Amino acid sequence: MPRRLAPLLLMLALAPALAGAALARKQIDVTAIDVQTKQIERFRIGAGDDMAAGRLTFLGGLELLSGTRHMGGLSGLVVTGDGGDLLAAADNGLWFQARIVSDTAGRPLAVEDARIAPMLGPDGRPLADSGRGDSEGVTLRRGAQGAEVLVSTERIPHVYAFPFPLSFEARGRDIVLPPGIRRLRHNKGMEAIAAANTGPLAGTLVIIGERGLTFADDLPGFLIGGANPGEFTVARQDAYDATDAAFLPDGDLLLLERRFTLRHGLGMRLRLFSPDELAPGRRAVGTVLLEAGYTDQIDNMEGLAVHESREGKTILTLISDDNRSILQRTLLLRFRLDQ
Repeated sequence: MPRRLAPLLLMLALAPALAGAALARKQIDVTAIDVQTKQIERFRIGAGDDMAAGRLTFLGGLELLSGTRHMGGLSGLVVTGDGGDLLAAADNGLWFQARIVSDTAGRPLAVEDARIAPMLGPDGRPLADSGRGDSEGVTLRRGAQGAEVLVSTERIPHVYAFPFPLSFEARGRDIVLPPGIRRLRHNKGMEAIAAANTGPLAGTLVIIGERGLTFADDLPGFLIGGANPGEFTVARQDAYDATDAAFLPDGDLLLLERRFTLRHGLGMRLRLFSPDELAPGRRAVGTVLLEAGYTDQIDNMEGLAVHESREGKTILTLISDDNRSILQRTLLLRFRLDQ
């Protein structure tokens, strides 16, 4: 079977079973896990220029491997500090926390001190125990009252706020969402969330649905809080779905997109949007920074985070959701965004 088709065919066959297994999974305790890594030195597979795109330089990557059955399904992440502190959400209602070890050039070398733990809802129960464990998006919101990690759930739409720095004992606080969120498709809902902490949209939470009501519709977008709340749309192009988003320090928004089709195969794309495009009633089109496919080191890319290095460089971290499949991989990729 061609490698590029294997992940797609497996997901089509097993997606319903995987979703059911995630919801039925029993509660687990905070657990330290061993994560082995394989180095990814080049983004392009084979010969050729390894510059990913005009403004992106590939720094390196890791394939994450663990014998723990709960490891995987990572769908959103936040990277803090000097880029070494990683907090991700798995799509079965689990936290994944780890330390990324990098060299002086920013290339990731290993993952240490990894732990998993259940996300707790407002009632203190694990989200997965009450059918709310389909966690997809994660973002870090900073405000006058402190910082919070926001997590979106998809099938039953909620956004939960957890105090940051995170304590695994903390309960999520349910955030009020606009009524339009209820129109999102059951399993194509709040996939990408990003909090604007700086720039023209500071104080705004942006939510972008994975897909519109039909395959041809644009992606629904919501601006929550901030100076100009409301709804907008993102132009859907080339069969891509939204999977995550993150703001850059200057206030521009990066959208991570993923594609699985028999016609196109496996794909990943990064689009850049100016704050002016993110306004009520607007149709945001953006600019493509990177498009990758079966000739590149990608998988089902679902998580995106942005941080600034000690040298002031803007670094992107991407992670993939392996659906806990033996034919897919959990990849952690790093790029530098150049001016």
